[in-house]
Amino acid sequence: MDYFLIVTILVVLAAAFGYVNVRFLKLPNTIGLMLITILFTLAVIGISFFDTTLLDAERYIIGQIDFKSVLLDSMLSFLLFAGALHTNFDQLKVQRWPVFVFSTFGVLVSTFLVGTVMFYVLQLLGLQIDYIYCLLFGALISPTDPIAVLGILKQAGAPKKLETKIVGESLFNDGVGVVVFLTIYQIASSGGGHIDPLEILELFGVEVIGGILLGLLLGWISYRLMKSINDYDIEVIITLAAVMGGTVIAQKLHLSAPLAMVTAGLIVGNNTVRESAMSEITETYVDKFWELIDILLNTILFVLIGMEMLVLALDGKFIVAGLLAIPIVLLCRYASLLIPIKFFNKRLNFVPKTNLIMTWGGLRGGISIALALGLTDLMHRDLFLVITYIIVVFSILVQGLTVGKLIKKVGATETE
Repeated sequence: MDYFLIVTILVVLAAAFGYVNVRFLKLPNTIGLMLITILFTLAVIGISFFDTTLLDAERYIIGQIDFKSVLLDSMLSFLLFAGALHTNFDQLKVQRWPVFVFSTFGVLVSTFLVGTVMFYVLQLLGLQIDYIYCLLFGALISPTDPIAVLGILKQAGAPKKLETKIVGESLFNDGVGVVVFLTIYQIASSGGGHIDPLEILELFGVEVIGGILLGLLLGWISYRLMKSINDYDIEVIITLAAVMGGTVIAQKLHLSAPLAMVTAGLIVGNNTVRESAMSEITETYVDKFWELIDILLNTILFVLIGMEMLVLALDGKFIVAGLLAIPIVLLCRYASLLIPIKFFNKRLNFVPKTNLIMTWGGLRGGISIALALGLTDLMHRDLFLVITYIIVVFSILVQGLTVGKLIKKVGATETE
């Protein structure tokens, strides 16, 4: 009953905040929901000086929710499948190599750049943090969040080929980033001793390659089942079963569920499958069902992100570190994209200032917070959670609100 009550409260809050945003603020849902929730939480904290009832209730809700488990083990699969389902597959095929390099090489380079720079910055602030823990932070903050990116880019007026790069990279680097984080986490947990490089390579390979292969299998099975019948109700349920069943299988086999869901979503959503396996009414129902799932989970997710500020340890040095980390993370992302963009630029005719737009448009979101919440006290969880939260809030509220203006300013319009 408690869980039903908590979910009910979250849905009611999401509906109320969403209404306020659409009716009055008229911001993109991602930005509006987070802003309203943060303001709501600050108001609750203010009211608590006179009456703690609301604050106690909000703390109870947050205390009952394992944000890391809820997002990474459950919500993420639905959100990534929905995002991949509506990604332009033809454009992604054209941009497949830069997307692949951005989501692998880019994430790894950014992880080490951010980790190294933050190690020295934290030393200057008098915070003696081991290098391996700084690398962990680099791993959790380097992947851009497709959940945050998708909704905002749709309203930013980005040309399709640029949107495909950013969204495609975000969909895949999310899965890769989680694997990189878990790999470094394993090294950090062992204290750096008795680590076999082959074991690390095996862990990385099995998670990534295994996840993609599972996604291909799920996508193919879904396609064959949907092609053999013509009943939109059952076909929608087949896609839902693929996500839920596939997530369970991935977790049991220790494969990357995010990469499996992205791959399955891309297969089910591509034009060839749509034309040969879905009737017009089935296509409409599948799209509308997953759009609704996407919107519902997004609203709940960003309400939760706003409420998570209650668990932060607001130490002065932590806040300064978080503010310094904002330009560091942006500069490291810019640097990590330099070589791939220069390499592919002439071959694929990138839009002007692609690196600048991808840096500013590469938003961080709930995934980074979830990974930070998964750190142990020994890994300086409180410090890195504050830093991560500050970056995520800045990313969504500031970068999210201005990326459209940046795209127009540099001349990267839809006509290109």
